[in-house]
Amino acid sequence: MTKNTLPKAVLFDLDGTLTDPKEGITNSILFALEKMGVSGYSQDSLEWCIGPPLLASFEKILDGDTTRANLAVEHYREYYKPTGMYENSVYPGIVELLTALKNSRHRLFVATSKPEIFAKKVLDHFNLSSYFEGIYGSELNGTRSNKGELIAYVITQENLLQNCVMIGDREHDIIGAKQNNIDSIGVTWGYGDLQELQQAAPEHICNTTEELLNVILQKI
Repeated sequence: MTKNTLPKAVLFDLDGTLTDPKEGITNSILFALEKMGVSGYSQDSLEWCIGPPLLASFEKILDGDTTRANLAVEHYREYYKPTGMYENSVYPGIVELLTALKNSRHRLFVATSKPEIFAKKVLDHFNLSSYFEGIYGSELNGTRSNKGELIAYVITQENLLQNCVMIGDREHDIIGAKQNNIDSIGVTWGYGDLQELQQAAPEHICNTTEELLNVILQKI
């Protein structure tokens, strides 16, 4: 971030940043893979799927077969929509963080690769929607699942003029921010490890919500 400048708009990733969706996402993937006749995976072995676009993750699992990957996404949603979406929890300190940022008059937005319709339901379920001026995600057909494309869309829709910062736990969040010439902050409580974040090179990496709040509020 530019010294002596506060970001007026803060864009948050959802999965792995605001909420811990591991149980629901991995259960949904396991359900889909079982229907596809694929075995040998566990919840822990699928953690890398949390954050990136879902179709891309299934393509990796299914050896690049896009047709089968699209079918797997359909199976995934059979479990995710009624059940997996709510096998989720808000990270400790997030409510306090959002409250403090609202009180400091920052504009808050969600920018997630998750389909927007699901993101809104998750945030409504956990009573977080009211903190955000806008909740942006991908379309069900995969449009705007690329984080760089999504951030560009948010900036345009909200007329942010690059005066914002992107916060997320995966390299996709940092890379997407760089593609749009905005600053980024990586957080380590999600599913991207420290090495992944360091390689993506955000302006700052935070280990706790308290540290994140201080980074945003301080002139750095």
